[in-house]
Amino acid sequence: MEIRRYRSTDCKALAELFYDTVHAVNARDYTKAQLDAWATGRVDLAAWDRSFREHFTVVAEEGGCVVGFGDMAPSGYLDRLYVHAGFQRRGIATALCDQLEASVQGDIVTQASLSAKPFFAKRGYQVVRVQEVVRQGIALTNVVMKKVRASWA
Repeated sequence: MEIRRYRSTDCKALAELFYDTVHAVNARDYTKAQLDAWATGRVDLAAWDRSFREHFTVVAEEGGCVVGFGDMAPSGYLDRLYVHAGFQRRGIATALCDQLEASVQGDIVTQASLSAKPFFAKRGYQVVRVQEVVRQGIALTNVVMKKVRASWA
């Protein structure tokens, strides 16, 4: 596996990986209606590309195929972290997250899905609050989590 910086030519592949991963990995914690509202399959690629370029964004590749990605805002907001369903539990999310966390100096905040909560908890993130977000008129529960810089080992 290789981890590299994002390129604008990656955007379409990342949008597809996002959709596929949400619908496969998160299906154990969310209903089909919630998954459809979260990942509609219609992404504004120009807006995503702009966001990825403004953030520190890394892409994991294996055998020339994109298998994961993540991005961190300069403020310490971990925006997205997704690994292809067929490549789960191989250390890809850990490797991506290691690089994302190293890109900022202060505390990190993320909005984790119920599926991702255990991953972040193992990395030292603490639950700030459980919340409901509304997408396409459908409520989804997620968890705001924070990793405080002083607690990093």
